[in-house]
Amino acid sequence: MKMRSRLWLAGLIIVLGPGVLQPAQANAESPPNVILIVADDLGWADLACYGSKYHETPHLDRLAREGMRFTQAYAACPVCSPTRAALMTGKYPARLHLTDWLPGRGDQPSQRLLRAALRQELPLEEITLAERLREAGYATGHIGKWHLGGAGFEPTQQGFDTNIAGTASGSPPGYFAPFTRDGRPLPGLETAPAGEYLTDRLTAEAEEFIATHADHPFFLYLPHFAVHTPLQGQPDLVEKYSQQPRPGLPQNNPIYKAMLASLDQSVGRVLQKLADLNLEQKTLVLFTSDNGGLATIEGPNTPATSNAPLREGKGYLYEGGLRVPLLVKWPGAVAAGSTCDVPVNSIDVVPTIADVVGRPAAPAQVDGTSLVPLLKQQGALAARPLYWHYPHYSNQGGRPGGVIRNGNDKLIEFYDTGRQELFDLQKNPGENNNLVDKSPEKVAQLAAQLKSWREAVGAQMMRPNPDYAPNPQAQDGTITLPGRTADVHGVMLRFEPLPHKNTLGFWVRPDDWASWEFQVQTPGKFQVEIVQGCGNGSGGSEVEFAVGDQKIVMTVQETGGFQNWRRREIGSLNIDRAGRHTLTVKPLKKPGVAVMDLQEVKLIRQ
Repeated sequence: MKMRSRLWLAGLIIVLGPGVLQPAQANAESPPNVILIVADDLGWADLACYGSKYHETPHLDRLAREGMRFTQAYAACPVCSPTRAALMTGKYPARLHLTDWLPGRGDQPSQRLLRAALRQELPLEEITLAERLREAGYATGHIGKWHLGGAGFEPTQQGFDTNIAGTASGSPPGYFAPFTRDGRPLPGLETAPAGEYLTDRLTAEAEEFIATHADHPFFLYLPHFAVHTPLQGQPDLVEKYSQQPRPGLPQNNPIYKAMLASLDQSVGRVLQKLADLNLEQKTLVLFTSDNGGLATIEGPNTPATSNAPLREGKGYLYEGGLRVPLLVKWPGAVAAGSTCDVPVNSIDVVPTIADVVGRPAAPAQVDGTSLVPLLKQQGALAARPLYWHYPHYSNQGGRPGGVIRNGNDKLIEFYDTGRQELFDLQKNPGENNNLVDKSPEKVAQLAAQLKSWREAVGAQMMRPNPDYAPNPQAQDGTITLPGRTADVHGVMLRFEPLPHKNTLGFWVRPDDWASWEFQVQTPGKFQVEIVQGCGNGSGGSEVEFAVGDQKIVMTVQETGGFQNWRRREIGSLNIDRAGRHTLTVKPLKKPGVAVMDLQEVKLIRQ
């Protein structure tokens, strides 16, 4: 037990008296056991009960049928460690100064801004969920991924009696035993037989923990490594799913499907163990994920999944990166087969569980809110905005920014360009219709709220990168300007990172335009080459490419589809000085539905 926790508890006893601290009874006998299962990188649309037509998740679907399914649950961050910190503390990651995965993506010359200072562990002075429950008399077990600090900050220093597999690392050494990294096995898995599958082993450890503590209140935190990379499924399942047809489905990765099947089986085994030990009726079970599904290329066999109909995925501040499944089963309190459309967040887990076991968290200690009124369908939550602060460039291509969701309105601010995007999530959950130009007063109001919140929680901001060197010239003199490094201007134009696109697209407004900054070391004459796509019936747009006073006007050619790419030479430019320059691309005329999709511009030195 940490000193701060001891002092806090002692002070509360003195002020309120010991009777206040007696656990509230979830049933006539005792407070419920608590099991919190967290999947890694599992997307909102990945489960059949959330609409997947490809993945098979019968046990998680059963959990949804026997409890409550939240349709608008959010992770506290689009990447893992900050959300895990929120799940342990009930606080926004910005308040903890733990706003990226640990140790985080290092700064690079391509960044305009340097990342905010990043705490490298969950601070010991924070009161964790495990500490709250241990003080309430619960046995506490951590089995799986920790990723909130190494030696001195491991689970056993944060309120857990036992730790299996939890280290500072964010990914497993592999999903097949031996589970070793740099010659050292994951704690508690030293004797894993060769070839054992990690998800199955963690489940066996969870079953043993439940059986050991069947006669005593327990808290089991089961944060699986699955379905995080490296993507490795059990061979028989991978083979089975590889043989199944998957025409036209956005989700179509048989390895990921196999990993999710093993995760689903794990949940089924945990539920069955509760039933076998007659614990099912006195156990609260929660299942969620730490961020949206990985929908971009990041290692072998990726992308893992698609978050459609939501936009983008892990590492992005759009719904596909933030919205996650949340299933809660609490027999006798939560109606079977119920759903809840209220927006909730990872920060709500601690105050919810604390409320359930009769140890309500003081409002000053958490940013979240107890969801018990929603779970019991006995009242509404007070209206509140939800916030996100991500002052980092993500591995997946996401840019740094902040978000406020207030009611159905969602405002995104991008820190490196100042760009703002406003969406009505009730009408447009796919975030395809930016309303920033139609509601300037609402944008200003939400931006002011977001700024005030950042100041209130002490959010750390980014600072200019003195070594900023965008799109440098290669040794052969070529300058490559990919769509992902462009700045977009206007309302609808955007970079679409999904692998089958990887382009500037949604160019439906002629007032929208794009620009690239680039570095020239060796001046000269450059041939301009582009990679464009255009659907039939949308050709004929005239587009101006310009560097300074030099301009090239080209006519967009139809290619039979916006992602049917054609490489074209469109003219030449003379760049007579070294240093930083800007290329702009602006439509002059748009006769069709869209201007074009523009995947790349290349300046080839002659």
